[in-house]
Amino acid sequence: MERKWIGRLRKGIAFLLLAALTLGLCACAGQSEARQITIYTAVDQVYSEQIFKDFEEKTGIKVNPVYDIESNKTTGLTNKILAEAENPVCDVFWNNEFVQTIELQNAGVLQPYVSPEAADIPDAYKDAEGYWTAFGGRARTLLVNTELLAEEDYPTSIYDLISDKYPGESIAIAYPMFGTTRTQAAALYAALGPEEGRAFFQQIADRGVQIVDGNSVTKDMAVSGQVAIGYTDTDDAKVAVNDGEPVAMVFTDQEEGGLGNLITPNTVCIIKDCEHPDEAKAFVDYIVSLEMEKKLIEMDFFDLSIRPDADVDGLSVKGMTVNLKDVYEMLEVASNDMQEIFAS
Repeated sequence: MERKWIGRLRKGIAFLLLAALTLGLCACAGQSEARQITIYTAVDQVYSEQIFKDFEEKTGIKVNPVYDIESNKTTGLTNKILAEAENPVCDVFWNNEFVQTIELQNAGVLQPYVSPEAADIPDAYKDAEGYWTAFGGRARTLLVNTELLAEEDYPTSIYDLISDKYPGESIAIAYPMFGTTRTQAAALYAALGPEEGRAFFQQIADRGVQIVDGNSVTKDMAVSGQVAIGYTDTDDAKVAVNDGEPVAMVFTDQEEGGLGNLITPNTVCIIKDCEHPDEAKAFVDYIVSLEMEKKLIEMDFFDLSIRPDADVDGLSVKGMTVNLKDVYEMLEVASNDMQEIFAS
């Protein structure tokens, strides 16, 4: 009788162990099959991390983020994507600019996806075949010292920078071989043509406009009254305005049919042959949506939406109609001309 009881006990224990093992294997299999995505981002972690958490909660897709802590974040991540081209690790690249996104497209490491959430984004901010989509961002702005200029005398066009209405020395711009001023030059080349674009910047130089080291410097010069007009970016300008300095932002060529004002957006793209294409599409849908533009404006990361009629709390700016890829195509020729005009 005792032996039978012991035998039954052993069988019971064996059954329980087998059941536990089976459940454990099922749990492991479930974990390995859980939806996930690897996202490389050049966006500061303080902003992007919160977006990733929200995406996980909304979709159940686990995000494996890769941040680059180097000073030139975009270049580091771009090189990483290129190095991994044969065996992609990244599914989605969320970039804080557009130039190197287009370089990745030209290198053949992206795959197209046209998100339905991007239907109301102007064509100027989307690749025609869907290799990348731009959204949100900041803009170029003239920062006017309100103690030196009355409101009726504010400039309204980029052409005011070469107008006799304002002495050249009363205006400051950053060296147009670098940063967003370089992008501005390329955008004008794309919109006007290289010949007229070069003539514009030659007049900037000939008029004695002050050429300085960076957008923050032009902002400081406008704040202090060293110049009446400083050409800068909205992220720098907003700091001065919010601090109560005697300055105002002016966006250029906003009239109907006007040239429009340069907007520098974020971009998102899907990596070719990535491991999680469906999850990648879900994230693109999520991040380019108007809802996300609003959220990133609320977080004070974006200054505006690139949707012209969007009901958002950010700045209202009519962008240039030139496609970002056309701006990219003009970067080299514009940069060479800017070097020749301003550094020779």
